[in-house]
Amino acid sequence: MKALVYEGPRTMTIRDAPIPEPAADEVLIRVAHAGICGSELGGYLGHNSLRKPPLIMGHEFSGTVERAGRDVSRLRAGDRVTANPLVTCGKCFACTTGSAQLCAERKLLGAHLPGAFAEYVVAPERNVFPLEAHVSMEEGAYTEPFACAVHICSLLRPHPGDRLLIVGAGPIGLLALQALRIFGVEDVTVVDLNEERLEIARELGARTSTRTGDAGAFDAAVDAVGAQATRTACALAVRPGGSVVFTGLHEAESRLPINDMIRSEIRTCGAFAYSPADFTDAQRWIAQGKVQLAPWTSIVPLKEGGASFDKLIGNPGKTAKILLVPGG
Repeated sequence: MKALVYEGPRTMTIRDAPIPEPAADEVLIRVAHAGICGSELGGYLGHNSLRKPPLIMGHEFSGTVERAGRDVSRLRAGDRVTANPLVTCGKCFACTTGSAQLCAERKLLGAHLPGAFAEYVVAPERNVFPLEAHVSMEEGAYTEPFACAVHICSLLRPHPGDRLLIVGAGPIGLLALQALRIFGVEDVTVVDLNEERLEIARELGARTSTRTGDAGAFDAAVDAVGAQATRTACALAVRPGGSVVFTGLHEAESRLPINDMIRSEIRTCGAFAYSPADFTDAQRWIAQGKVQLAPWTSIVPLKEGGASFDKLIGNPGKTAKILLVPGG
């Protein structure tokens, strides 16, 4: 099969690779669409310790079951599917209490295991879910990133009347905006330096700005970038007693105004990936037509994957997401 292989910083090459063989409890999936994630952009630049070359990245995807292992009973060849790419032990405290994303033994397709920037990928049956007939393959590939946005809201527990700030108008920020709408929040401001990305946020109904505005102006904030400047801006932007969710992973360490946060009782938490329930909610809401990024999505052949990474890093323009298509 053809695969897009990460071979070092800013180096992606199409290579021939063996078609993976599914284990007894796995399915082999012919990939239809695979999205480029922001964390993979960091990996491409050599800034992400999880992604070590040579590696087939790709964890946001949809496809068709090609072949099932002998113990698979729920899926069969021809099923249109998406997958939760977090492979966990299923036995630890986190896995058995609804927080499998915190499993100490978790492995991610496209990081610890070969991913979906290829013609085929394997995944455990328990991680693979059929798409409803009316859900397109493009929409199916959005399930994983939208689950991240749903998890942000699950942690925030926003009230409909809250004023929310999202810093970062990339895919997760834009999907968090739509998830907040589902949770009943109407007053959302999105901040970014990219005016074309802000235009997308406005078209999705948000207020937009290139700065966070007055200190204490918001009930809650989401940092969807992960830089010291954006984390600090979120901490200062919320009112006393407000909440901040940190989800961006751009920088490994940041200094924050901790004394001010203590005196104002600012509640903070990290949001990593999603729980199984979040993934289920994301798939259901996509099927109900509550998520829309298609107008700002580019569909590109897998062979142009390296150039697509460069575009997203350098000048994405009014592109929120690039989906790679094997065989295209």
